[in-house]
Order: sequence, then C-alpha cells, then structure tokens
Amino acid sequence: MTCRTGAFDKGSHIVKRRLTALALVLLATACSREGEIGEGGIYITRSACPQVGIPAATGDITLFSPSNRTDAAALDVSAAITNVRSTCDETGANIVSTVTFDVVGTRRDVAEARSVVLPYFSVAMQGGTTVVAKRVGNVGLNFAAGSARTQTSGQATINVSRAAATLPADVRRELTRKRKANDPDAAVDPLSNPTVRDAVARATFEHLVGFQLTDAQLRYNATR
Repeated sequence: MTCRTGAFDKGSHIVKRRLTALALVLLATACSREGEIGEGGIYITRSACPQVGIPAATGDITLFSPSNRTDAAALDVSAAITNVRSTCDETGANIVSTVTFDVVGTRRDVAEARSVVLPYFSVAMQGGTTVVAKRVGNVGLNFAAGSARTQTSGQATINVSRAAATLPADVRRELTRKRKANDPDAAVDPLSNPTVRDAVARATFEHLVGFQLTDAQLRYNATR
C-alpha cells in the first residue's frame, strides 16, 4: 500500500482505549481465562489483528446539484457505509486484515437509470495517530430507472508486519507481571509508564475505511 494524503488526514478522530489500573494485559494468542478476575488483576487477550472502524464524519457522503449549494432542495445523492465486517489472518509473517462493507445509496431524481462512482479510502493506522499506508478505491452505485435506493458492497485489505505488531519482551514482562495487594505499585497502571505506553501504541494498529471526502464534504458532515 502507498501513503497518500487527503480529507481523512484532516478530519480523523481516533478513539483511544486505555486500561484501568486493575486491568493487566495477558499477551497470548488465546486464553481460556479471558475476562476472569485472578491473582494480579483482570486477564484479557491482546490480539495482533488491527482494530477495524470508520473514522468520525467519513461514513456518509452527500452530493448536491448544483454543487455550490448544500440545502435540502439541492440534495442529489447520498450514501452511507454500513455492515462493516472483518477477517484477520495471523498465520504468516504479515498480518492480513480484510474488511468488507455495504454501501447504501439514495437519490432525489428517479426518472432515469443512473450510475454514481464514489471514492473510499483504506488506511493502516499505527498508534492511533500515524497513517502508515493509505489506498483510495472506488465503489459504484447503480440506480435502476424509477428506483430511489440501491446497494452495493466493497472490500479493502491491509498488511501489517507481525514484528511491528509484537510487543518487546521486556514490555510483555512488565504488563503480565503479577502484582500483590501489598506491592508499592499494585494500584499503578503499567501504561502510566511512558516507555510501556509508547511501546503498546507502536504495536497497536487500526484498519480504517471511509469515504474519501473533499474538504467541503467533510465540513458538511461535521456540521450538519
């Protein structure tokens, strides 16, 4: 994938997740104790697979005619990304994340058959702040004559290096170290340590999809 800039880079809003002081990360590919409260904290599983989502204000697109108007009377075509599904293959040197999604479109003028091509992006995001790869594709909506609604589907894939998504051994030991109630740091969140927090961020990836919007379209979504 090649890095490109666009509306996404200006309007992305990434939700950052933070573990509480009692939540220790169990770094394993699978664990039957996930979610159980045990000695030393609550055990959860950290997956190397990217988290999948749609950045705020990029899941919808609206076209106007004429294009210099944004009132309801000028609304031409609108579409939304929905039903986002993901699969992840962790078996190779690269982790492969594939996202499929539906695009539902509606239009105002239903008199004739019409095709509308809409651009969308697929982004690999590292640490919640850095776009490491971006690809822009297109999805086509085909409206039949007399029909105000149509639906199609799209797909996007990213590859993430397993080495980049793997935590260093010393960070793993710090996160999984058992803490007893009388330990001086028993109530201290290990992620409060900048070294640990930064290492976890670097090893955390997201696979994000959304419409590739113009600045005007992004402003419309953000303010409507």
